[in-house]
Amino acid sequence: MAAGTRTNGTGMPDEPARRLYLAILAEGGRIHSQDLAPAHRATMDQLVRIGLVMPHPMDRSYVAVSPRLVGDRVGADLRSQATGLLLEAERLPERLASLTRAYDALPREPEARDHVSYVDGSERIRHRIAELVSECQRELLTVQPGSRLPETIELSRRQDLALLRRDARMRTLYQPLVLDEPAAVAYALDLTAHGAEVRILDEPFQRMIVVDRAVAVIPAAEDNSRAVLLSDPATVHFLVRLFERDWERADVVRWRELGAQRVTRTPADRVGRLLAKGLTQRAVATRLGLSERTVAGHISRLRERYGAQTLFQLGWQMRGGGGDRT
Repeated sequence: MAAGTRTNGTGMPDEPARRLYLAILAEGGRIHSQDLAPAHRATMDQLVRIGLVMPHPMDRSYVAVSPRLVGDRVGADLRSQATGLLLEAERLPERLASLTRAYDALPREPEARDHVSYVDGSERIRHRIAELVSECQRELLTVQPGSRLPETIELSRRQDLALLRRDARMRTLYQPLVLDEPAAVAYALDLTAHGAEVRILDEPFQRMIVVDRAVAVIPAAEDNSRAVLLSDPATVHFLVRLFERDWERADVVRWRELGAQRVTRTPADRVGRLLAKGLTQRAVATRLGLSERTVAGHISRLRERYGAQTLFQLGWQMRGGGGDRT
């Protein structure tokens, strides 16, 4: 079909065809073939195919047809197509039943026998996780420390949205640094709009995925080149409890209002928040993986900011006892 004669996919005329139809109406609803410009013949063919114009071979003219008739016909066709698609969707599980049975029959002896299975190589790990997510029916828990590559996020987006459309629950923990990563923020915006929950935890934690509280995936190598799948109920229950503990401590983020959300970003802010919780200088250093000298420097600047003479006064001020003096 020529570029100037395309329809919008529902049998409706494009803009040039609409203009020609209106021009025919302006001529009284009929136009003779000899009065039609050569450049408009392809557009006229489109109107004839749609049914908005009827050719009269006897006098070589074209007569306009009521759009109501065309609308009724196209509407009936679309309703018929929609009914067919719904029926096809209902038959789909039955048609895939033999393939589903073959997939379910795949041997998974290591997991069933030992409750432990190792997967080596980044590609194989991603493939195995994708399989688990595709089988998830109730709940997916994910813990994602550090940055996330945009290409990795895009791969996750499709399978995670499919999971949410199955009405499964999804909860994810990030670290504050993702707030400065546009791809990660866009991913969180998209998923939370579909019902997922994404929180920020300003603490060190390890990567983990738990599927339906039945299988957990954790790293088995420092460089994440090896993963271990755990299906022992007691082990998975323990990991879920760790997740729930961190989830309760994490910050709820209004992803559409990031500018107004008070989520700590700088090291000094993180030090201050832990001091406000009552942690000692040494405990703060251990929690954040910083040296005590570095933490002492942050505390010195915070004391100056809040006008606090002692560590106790600083913690009290940051809990709301005296307000921010910046």
